[in-house]
Amino acid sequence: MTTTSATTTTPADRGLDTVLLAPERPRRPSPLSATLTLAWRAAIRMKNEVVVQLFDVLMMPVVFLLIFSYLFGGAFAGSVDNYLQFFLPGVLVMAAVMQTLATGHTVSLDIAKGVFDRFRTMPFWQPASLVGAMITDLGRYLLTLVLTAALGLSLGFRPDAGVGGMALAILLILAFSFAFAWIFTTIGLLTRSPDSIQAQSMLLMAVVFCSNIFVDSSTMPGVIRAIVDTNPISHLSTAVRGLVHGTVTAGQLGLVGLSIGALLVIFGPLTMVLYHKRKNG
Repeated sequence: MTTTSATTTTPADRGLDTVLLAPERPRRPSPLSATLTLAWRAAIRMKNEVVVQLFDVLMMPVVFLLIFSYLFGGAFAGSVDNYLQFFLPGVLVMAAVMQTLATGHTVSLDIAKGVFDRFRTMPFWQPASLVGAMITDLGRYLLTLVLTAALGLSLGFRPDAGVGGMALAILLILAFSFAFAWIFTTIGLLTRSPDSIQAQSMLLMAVVFCSNIFVDSSTMPGVIRAIVDTNPISHLSTAVRGLVHGTVTAGQLGLVGLSIGALLVIFGPLTMVLYHKRKNG
């Protein structure tokens, strides 16, 4: 009696056979192709964690908007409505900048799980694993900004520059956040544990609070005002307020552009050096 076992070939198996049995070696993917592929990988992971992501995205802006507007708005600006016009652009900045911490955590988590070790064996542009994840994180920043802006509009915020001004402000925040996130990719490559990245949140909160997001720096004592006025987050917050209310100046935008350039020039190459050092170590 003869027993015949049938094997089922899946499309994935057929695709793998095509690659393995190909007479020529597949071409090395371009840096752009590798970056987009790894960005898609990060997007799939983000989709699988959408509930957690939404809670993380919404919780902080909602809490700060409600508490500061309704508890302190009258004391800071005479009324909740007046303070909301000043505060919401700052909350947009804070919400996106705080999200950059998750970028460093993702990098550190991939290192801890050995994902980067597997990437090292693959013939593609190695920094794509970092850049791809950061490009996908722009989607999380954008989601944060849109939801926060919608909440602010429902509470009574009205941008004098209209939808165009709000859109330009969001684009400026995204550009700054992308540059700022390189700080945490650097930290992510230096730390040994993903949990240690979360410890940096207190330092980031200190930088955020030491800015003009909550109150105008003109009301502060001299030394503190000088510190606040040199904070790049203050420059961004001032420019965003100018964009949404139609009062922005070239100097304000120039300071933000200078901050973005400095962050990219300093932390971009530093991240790549640390990545290659870890890869070759």
